[in-house]
Amino acid sequence: MKISAKGLHYRALNEKIHQLVASGVKSLHVTHVNGQRYIGGGLQGNIRITIDGVPGNDLAAFMDGPKIRVKGNAQDGVANTMNAGEVIIDGNAGDVLGYGMRGGRVFIRGNVGYRVGIHMKSYGKQMPVMVVGGSARDFLGEYQAGGVIIVLGLELPPEEPIAGYMVGTGMHGGVMYVRGKVEDWQIGKEVKIFEIDDKDRKIMLPHLRDFARAFRLELEDILSQPFLKMVPYSKRPYGRIYAY
Repeated sequence: MKISAKGLHYRALNEKIHQLVASGVKSLHVTHVNGQRYIGGGLQGNIRITIDGVPGNDLAAFMDGPKIRVKGNAQDGVANTMNAGEVIIDGNAGDVLGYGMRGGRVFIRGNVGYRVGIHMKSYGKQMPVMVVGGSARDFLGEYQAGGVIIVLGLELPPEEPIAGYMVGTGMHGGVMYVRGKVEDWQIGKEVKIFEIDDKDRKIMLPHLRDFARAFRLELEDILSQPFLKMVPYSKRPYGRIYAY
């Protein structure tokens, strides 16, 4: 079913989406989206939403199962505390993606902003995954407690860094994989850089295969350059400064 968001306040748009889902609609195509917030927020079940335009902050916040495809860019807070489901963004996305994300996957074809993956965490058997096709800015994986972040740097100019400053600051769980170089001066003191091994390849491969399929890329091209991984060396990096 097609919905036009043209001229709609974000509350009216989201109310319409929730009403249609409650009535049994399983597939929605939302057109003329221009900054409306919270699309997909709190939705549950086997639902597919295609978005034409630029959704506003907190796309798929608290979502639990649906799949969203954005035919454009996205703003800040995508997948905020998302529990399950999938978000695919054909363009770039903003800051604070995956805040507190507990499960599901987010694929971004282009670049992302600051504090991406902040407080991502695994929950039970759930493992959140975020794959960025381009580059990320400062504080990637800040306070990450679980899950997987992969940054690919596709079509990145040689002089442009794949990640910014203070990568992994406060990180105490999970893993980050970067296809390219990250220097020691870029990382937070809580993480260390290692070469990947067969176990890492096994973790990455299903997600990279699906990422390539989603954006019609060649998996072999993605795998043609070496990856490194960053993991925390303490599960309580600030434990000694806590007051009890």
